[in-house]
Amino acid sequence: MHNINLDREILKLIKEQPEINERDIARTLSISEEAVKVRIANLHDIREKILIMGNGHNAHHNLKKALEAENYNVVNVSDSFSALETVNAERPDLVLLDTAFLSTDGFEICRQLKASPRCWWVPVMLLSEKDKAEDSVKAFKSGADDYVAAPFNPLELKARVGMVLRRNRI
Repeated sequence: MHNINLDREILKLIKEQPEINERDIARTLSISEEAVKVRIANLHDIREKILIMGNGHNAHHNLKKALEAENYNVVNVSDSFSALETVNAERPDLVLLDTAFLSTDGFEICRQLKASPRCWWVPVMLLSEKDKAEDSVKAFKSGADDYVAAPFNPLELKARVGMVLRRNRI
């Protein structure tokens, strides 16, 4: 069993039976008790991580809460940090890059992320307050995996996030 799947199964058992011990987990999953001890000791947050990059606008906090309600690990960062360094350090499964609240051109940041050998594989969804066709085209030409213009419909945004993450897992 893959380590992430094993971690999920261990967490599922612990959630369902908080009093369960390592021996019973090992027996249930047909693995050694030592393997269970090692996995629990090394257990980390296995939720998919979403990095929201912008200036910390109030909309980001609302977006963070909505995505956390969907059980994502969401990290907000201001644009004062280097995008490449932040993505490399956080190792997110998805970057939500808000072009409206960045001091640097969001399209250029997207291009840099996609050109970097360290993080080209991380999907980027550009968020913008501009609902113009040319911005949508510019987003995709910069390498964005998706583009959403304001006003953001929370249900649509959560569906798009889920779709981009599913597509990236394939």
